[in-house]
Amino acid sequence: MQRFLARQPIFNSERVVYGYELLFRSGPENRYDGTAPDVASASTVDSILLFGMDRLTPGCRSFLNCTRDFLIRDFATMLPKDRVVLEILETVAMDDEVHEACRRLKQAGYLLALDDFEDRPDWKPLIAMADFIKLDLLATTAEDQLRLAHTYLPLNVRMLAEKVETYDDFHRTRGLGYTYFQGYFFSKPEMLSRKDIPQHQMNYLLVLQAVNRAPMDTAEVSERIKAEPSLSFRLLRYLNSPAFPLIVEVRSIPHARSLLGERGTRKWVSLIAVTCMASGKPVELVSLPLIRARFCELLAPCAGLASSANDLFLLGLLSAMDGILDMRMPDVLKEIAISEDIRDALLGNANKLREIFEFVRDYERGCWEEISSSAARLGIQEDAISPLYVEAVEWARKMLSGHEGAVSPSV
Repeated sequence: MQRFLARQPIFNSERVVYGYELLFRSGPENRYDGTAPDVASASTVDSILLFGMDRLTPGCRSFLNCTRDFLIRDFATMLPKDRVVLEILETVAMDDEVHEACRRLKQAGYLLALDDFEDRPDWKPLIAMADFIKLDLLATTAEDQLRLAHTYLPLNVRMLAEKVETYDDFHRTRGLGYTYFQGYFFSKPEMLSRKDIPQHQMNYLLVLQAVNRAPMDTAEVSERIKAEPSLSFRLLRYLNSPAFPLIVEVRSIPHARSLLGERGTRKWVSLIAVTCMASGKPVELVSLPLIRARFCELLAPCAGLASSANDLFLLGLLSAMDGILDMRMPDVLKEIAISEDIRDALLGNANKLREIFEFVRDYERGCWEEISSSAARLGIQEDAISPLYVEAVEWARKMLSGHEGAVSPSV
């Protein structure tokens, strides 16, 4: 399953790229079908974290379309304020909730743009907060373009001309004082795609329920995240994005969740659930890393590595991510913040975590002679191995079926 996104550059008056508008695309045909705008907005943010902001808009601002729901639920605050411009769509019904949401964003340091601007009374409360006014040249007259420039430029609002189709459009609006420009004259939207991460609907529903319980059970939330490989990967990817500028080594999924805090976890899960719950993927694609993760975790105390159980769970969970994403493991690891021990083990470097992982892989392949010698070296009782593997398989089955009681005992 592919994730599609388009970007169109926005230039300054010297024709230097200032930023890119990032546009949700329904498929490879480079268009948005107009359905589910809230999902489209949420999906765009998720795609930014999945693709990587530095790859999408290197050194530039990302212009994002924001629906009413996106604004009032503060989803935009998942992204760094110094890298985005939030475009308030012309279809957003203006009311006190929207105004308050925009005030919060403005006070937090985000730049706001009024998209497809019309000089309507209900937009007036936002003009004082606006950093950009975007004017559609195909939907307005030359007289309106002049009048609006004369009205709003003295208010220190930057005028952005979009749908710039010709050199004459560019030359004329630049002469009127417009300082930013976007349109086919410069570049058509460029399509980007990437293999999406498999997910399972029920796990997203269960984690969404868990984060919205009062009070939130942090242990349960961590277990629900651990049960869904795509959610675990997105969490690690988020912590390694410009939206989360801490330099940390993530030791486990509970540690990663704790870095977000309760409010951040609730908001992040809500965003991802909106994007992903409607999509289904074959169970087989996610069962392997779940079984591996749980088997590694169960073997940890048997090998005298109880303190590394969470590390081993994470190692097993990520071990199949190269196949899931159709990427080389070194490229996968560039996108997530994990400890050096886990990173080394995933790259095949010898350490205590890699030993357990190799043991698990030998068991998957039925390499019984290697298992016997490895078990003796690691101090694992051979008669305990098969029951632990069966337990791991059963745990994965329960997780994939959304069984309410299926949680791992370790945190």
